Amino acid sequence: MVKSQVEWWRSGVIYQVYPRSFQDSDGDGVGDLPGITRRLDHVASLGADAVWLSPFFTSPQLDMGYDVSDYCGVDPLFGTMADFDALVGRAHELGLKVVIDLVLSHTSDRHAWFTESRASRKNPRADWYVWADPRQDGSPPNNWSSVFGGPAWTFDSRRRQYYMHNFLPQQPDLNYHNPKVVAAVLDVMRFWLKRGVDGFRLDTVNYYTHDARLRDDPASEWPEGQFPVNPYDAKLHLFSKTRPENLAVLAQMRALCDAHGAMLIGEVGEEGDRQITVMGEYTSGHRLNLAYSFSLLGPEHDAAHFRNVIEGFFTGAPDGWPSWAFSNHDVPRHVSRWTPKGGDSDAVARQAIALLCSFPGAIGIYQGEELGQTETDILFEEVRDTARIAFWPEDKGRDGCRTPMVWEAGAPHGGFTTGTPWLPVKPPQMAHAADLQEGRPGSVLTAYRETLAFRRQSAALREGGARFLDLPEPVLALERVTVSEHLTCVFNLSAKPVRLTGTRDAHLAGPGLATLEKGVLDLPGWGFAWLSSAAALVLAVK
Repeated sequence: MVKSQVEWWRSGVIYQVYPRSFQDSDGDGVGDLPGITRRLDHVASLGADAVWLSPFFTSPQLDMGYDVSDYCGVDPLFGTMADFDALVGRAHELGLKVVIDLVLSHTSDRHAWFTESRASRKNPRADWYVWADPRQDGSPPNNWSSVFGGPAWTFDSRRRQYYMHNFLPQQPDLNYHNPKVVAAVLDVMRFWLKRGVDGFRLDTVNYYTHDARLRDDPASEWPEGQFPVNPYDAKLHLFSKTRPENLAVLAQMRALCDAHGAMLIGEVGEEGDRQITVMGEYTSGHRLNLAYSFSLLGPEHDAAHFRNVIEGFFTGAPDGWPSWAFSNHDVPRHVSRWTPKGGDSDAVARQAIALLCSFPGAIGIYQGEELGQTETDILFEEVRDTARIAFWPEDKGRDGCRTPMVWEAGAPHGGFTTGTPWLPVKPPQMAHAADLQEGRPGSVLTAYRETLAFRRQSAALREGGARFLDLPEPVLALERVTVSEHLTCVFNLSAKPVRLTGTRDAHLAGPGLATLEKGVLDLPGWGFAWLSSAAALVLAVK
């Protein structure tokens, strides 16, 4: 495949900014749009193609901005519309595209649409949300569950009906079976396209439509005595989400974005292998440009898992296209998930970006991972993300990956704010400050820049086909090939050194942590290498 200007996203590097935690400009302890603008040079210096902004819209902030009360307004917590326009202007000056996070499966219960909808059963927006009558005994209409615990239904005394919410009760679900709702969200997209955004990240994209017959979700299976921490995981969500009607909605969104030269990337929240199936379905045909799932956002860190996910996508969706990421604002940071206790998290971080750059598809980088940032240990009294607090301490929520960026080791709160930060900056995180790594050979920040630069100039890594080699754990190896370039990417996914033979006709290409001499490739713990040609590798005993 050949990357065109229109299809920059195929090999795009998309850097996620969580606005609350990037940079505070006014001392209130919360990051904001002017702060993001100030730090865009950092994003550009990494070699990113785009910046993705998590929600900054008007919101009660019960789910940290993912409960939107005005899709076309900027929450005063983050600044003004003029601040947003300035951010877009500066990003474009730096060659960065701007992708904004639209939360379209649900709104806040304070949105004007819901205020009108719940007022009566007969008003212009009465059926803009998912309403249903109680059962005869007053219980909810079916067994659907909320991701955040409890039923997915809340009774409203004004209408004497239940409304559906896949998340918090204050996040009612829109009714996408109503064409007027689809038209309204398309108008929201038009509003931001006219302000110069280059694309949208669609939150919970497979939650838009529900089963119109409200059929019960069937039970899932789990080992005896191992009931999940969250009862939501005890069901297969076949009817409450990921319905076939969703595809027509995505097609309308894609047509609008194509007309404006913009792109769509969707978050697929599904269970098990179905995540990859839905990713493929949603990016095949005229739907999303890109999709990503939680397949690589979990604790699994072995060659078989990575291979199964990547091969599974391209086998199941040869016409689709993925985006891969190891961290985001919803999951523990990957270096903490994958580094053994007492291990070298920086080595894991350096390998992680090399691994990500070797997979076919676009890639996502979550703020701070380029510093090797680790998960913050949040105490119960420090919790700000209360959406899942009922599951504490087995589920400690998402605050640990959302703590502020650490820019300057010698400044209060790492240079994030002159006030009191909304989440604490603790010593283990301060140790990863950007200024401690700037210009230092071997630092995680340097490794990210070097690796992304290597990927940018490599046709094989950006555009080449992929073929995995059959090697035993802990080695993962794959070939990336174009007409002009052949690379073999090799990774030691363990802390112990490994030796491979069969590389006599190859040489090392690009940055890496390995030595190659007389056909023998030595990889230290968490080591990796790119070899300049095909290599018949064999794992040897070292």
